[in-house]
Formats: sequence, structure tokens, C-alpha cells
Amino acid sequence: MEAIKKKMQMLKLDKENAIDRAEQAEGDKKGAEDKCKQLEEELLGLQKKLKGVEDELDKYSESLKDAQEKLEQAEKKAADAEAEVASLNRRIQLVEEELDRAQERLATALQKLEEAEKAADESERGMKVIENRATKDEEKMEIQEMQLKEAKHIAEEADRKYEEVARKLVILEGDLERSEERAEVAEA
Repeated sequence: MEAIKKKMQMLKLDKENAIDRAEQAEGDKKGAEDKCKQLEEELLGLQKKLKGVEDELDKYSESLKDAQEKLEQAEKKAADAEAEVASLNRRIQLVEEELDRAQERLATALQKLEEAEKAADESERGMKVIENRATKDEEKMEIQEMQLKEAKHIAEEADRKYEEVARKLVILEGDLERSEERAEVAEA
């Protein structure tokens, strides 16, 4: 009997321990349920935050995509601008080279012009000398023409006098012949 009592007491003790453990398990269950509820609420909050973060991520992804497109366009514009600047620099270089050649041609042309002006001045001086000579020659020619007219007039006058003297000579020779004939006739 004592063994039964001991066994009963052991069973009672086991029962109390089991009840204590059941109460402890109930408490743990309730704590776990509260913790689970709290975790579910936190999970719900985190899911809301995650949704918000995902929305922001989508928004920022769109912004990033737009920014990348703008960057690509800006880079393309920059590349186009650089190409245009390079083209303009080349054109400037060509224009400067052409300007240098034009300045050289201008310098050559100015030098030739200066030489031509000197030659023209010399030609003008020569022309003036020739004009002066021509004027003097014309004056001499006029004087010589006047002298020629006078000489012609004198020659004509001399010719006329010569003809008159020749006529008189013919007459005198005729008179002389007649006189000689008469003298011969008279002598004979």
C-alpha cells in the first residue's frame, strides 16, 4: 500500500508538474501567439514598407531610365558638338591658310604694282621727254617748213629770174648773132 501511496503521490506530483508544464505551455503558447501576432503586424508593416520601397524603386528606376536617356542624348549632342567644333577648327585652319596665301599674293601684287608704278613713272618721264622732243621737233619742222616755203619762193623767184635772164640771153644771143652777121656783112 505504501507503494501505491507513493505511486499516487508520484502520479499526483507528475500531474501537478504536467499541469504546471501545461500552464507554462499555455503561457508560452499565448506569448508565442502574441509574438506571432506582433510579428504578423510587423510583417504587414514591413510588407507595406516593402510595397512603398518597391513603388519608390519603380519611380527611381523610371527616373534613372529618363536620366540615362537624357545622358545619352547629352552625350550625343556633346559628340555632335565636338565633331562640329573639329569641323569648324578645320575650316578655320583652311581659311587661315587661304588668308596666308591671299596675303602672300597681295604682297606680291603690291610689289608688282609698286614696280609697275615705278615703270609707269619712268615711262611718263620718258613720254614727257619724248613729248618735249616732239614739240621741239614740231617747232623745228614748222621753222623748216617756213624755211622750205621761203626757199621754194626764192627758188621760184630765181627760176623766174633765170627764165627771164635766159629769155633775155636768147634775145641777146639772137641780137648778137644778128649783130655779128651785120658786122660780117659790113666788113665784107
